Amino acid sequence: MKNKTSYIRIIVLVAVAYFLIEYALPVEGGSAFSEYPITWLILFVAGILALAVELSVAALQNVLYRSLSEEEKERYNLAKQAEEEKRWAWFNKIYHKILDKKPMSSESEIVLDHNYDGIKELDNNLPPWWIYGFYLTIVFAIVYLARFHVFNDYNQLEEYETEVAKAELAITEYKKTAKDLVDINTVEFLDNPTDLGAGKSIFQANCIACHKADGGGGIGPNLTDEYWILGGGIKNIFKVISEGGRSGKGMVAWDQTLKPLERAQVASYVLSLQGTTPAEPKEPQGDLWVDENATGGENAPEAEAAIEEDTTSEGDTEMIESEEVVEE
Repeated sequence: MKNKTSYIRIIVLVAVAYFLIEYALPVEGGSAFSEYPITWLILFVAGILALAVELSVAALQNVLYRSLSEEEKERYNLAKQAEEEKRWAWFNKIYHKILDKKPMSSESEIVLDHNYDGIKELDNNLPPWWIYGFYLTIVFAIVYLARFHVFNDYNQLEEYETEVAKAELAITEYKKTAKDLVDINTVEFLDNPTDLGAGKSIFQANCIACHKADGGGGIGPNLTDEYWILGGGIKNIFKVISEGGRSGKGMVAWDQTLKPLERAQVASYVLSLQGTTPAEPKEPQGDLWVDENATGGENAPEAEAAIEEDTTSEGDTEMIESEEVVEE
């Protein structure tokens, strides 16, 4: 298989197979070859088949060529040579036109008088591609000079600030969908069953020793009530999981153990335990948490009722104490 066209056909066929595999097995944010390693085997088999076909055709042509007489072989060779010259004629024509060089048979016309130890110098013309490129640099310089030094278009500092602003906007947009880059400022409650399931698995593997499997609390506080030592809500829970609890007696930091997405998942699962009924709930610890950003949330009415009840109880206590003073 000495024909260059055969190699080109093999490369094209393998490239087509590659794009067909990518099209048939779409993978969001990645490649089918990284998601499904078996696709490399399919691509390899396609390449082997293409090579086998080309070798078979070349072998058949060789057999047919050997069956020709000497006269027929000579006519065949001349026809193939003419076909090859015709096929690459356009390329050779463009190539020589771009270089604008004299053929070797005509080099005697441009030999200079300089002769250094038998080394002769030719007076070739500059290649047209080089001359046209030089003219383009002159045009570019004139346009650049007029734009930035005559009409005072943007300067380098303004260009830098614009590019930085675009990059920051692109990073912000990317972080909205990149869960692995979540932090305390961008974390949100993940209500997807897949995320909650992953958070539950992480919780059962790492947290039940202190909080029990149902979140009722053991060494650690009860996670099912509305009282929180370091604040409730997804951001505070994520922060405590990441940075740890109170110094010396709180939970350890998990930022070196769990990825940001895993911390967001387990924080969402912990938040989903609100309102459940554990088997042996621990007494409330900390302060009643009211989410100021929640309007009409589930725990807002309960929190308001609890606050009102606490206020009423304090008023009743003060009234009873006043009556006792009067009686005395």
